[in-house]
Amino acid sequence: MYEIQKGMSTFDKDKIKQAVGMSAKGMLNMLPILLGVVMLVSIFTILVPKEFYKTLFSGNLLGDMFTGSVLGSVLSGNPVTAYILGNGFLKNGVSLVAVTAFIATWTTVGLVQLPAETLILGKRFGIYRNLSAFFMSILVAAATVLILNLL
Repeated sequence: MYEIQKGMSTFDKDKIKQAVGMSAKGMLNMLPILLGVVMLVSIFTILVPKEFYKTLFSGNLLGDMFTGSVLGSVLSGNPVTAYILGNGFLKNGVSLVAVTAFIATWTTVGLVQLPAETLILGKRFGIYRNLSAFFMSILVAAATVLILNLL
């Protein structure tokens, strides 16, 4: 038996082994779901050509910001990919606010991952987290461009 110094609680080696085993089993059960999400995101990233995005942006500040946020939410991925795509968008004439909104939602909102997230963390949490990340990404994009224009 192991005793915690400040408290009267004790831990049994067998209970610790049982808890670690249950955690490992839970992770193994989640593995197929997580692999499926990664594969689905990879398919979206490969199938949609980068040039297609330029046709979606009109040059309207609010419209581009919203379009960038929606696209980033649907076609989510990792930050490195977002920076590469963002650079390509900027070189093709897409506005900075649209690119910023796209990058922010690309990395924080995950509609593709939402089913797995709700299964693992709960439906309410998954939906609220994604909605708040979506709206905060729009605010971050607007604030970023505003600050950059002030400098």
